[in-house]
Amino acid sequence: MNNGDIRFTDTNSADDSKGKTWGLDGNLFWYLIGGAFVSVVIMLLLFSAYRISFVAAAAVAVVPLVLTLIYVFAFRQGKPPRYDIDCLEYWLFGKGFNPDSQSKIQHPLNRHV
Repeated sequence: MNNGDIRFTDTNSADDSKGKTWGLDGNLFWYLIGGAFVSVVIMLLLFSAYRISFVAAAAVAVVPLVLTLIYVFAFRQGKPPRYDIDCLEYWLFGKGFNPDSQSKIQHPLNRHV
């Protein structure tokens, strides 16, 4: 076998992955850490500064963490890039340009009676 005819190419396939942390794709764990941090700050403010009961403060403080979990697992984890933004654009503006969204204009001679 002549090695002069074989071409070797480095594919850099490892560069395609952003990795995983705590089982989450890419840097999604930062969203969870941020949501937990905001929840702790709200809990401390409500319970210590405003003297609201612990149960009421915990109920209010868990909201940012739950919203973050919903966002991460429903719109980012295991989804293609920009899936969350595409969903938002679809909900706000409807379908984009595609053949199905255009009006069906027929040629006058092609009408079926």
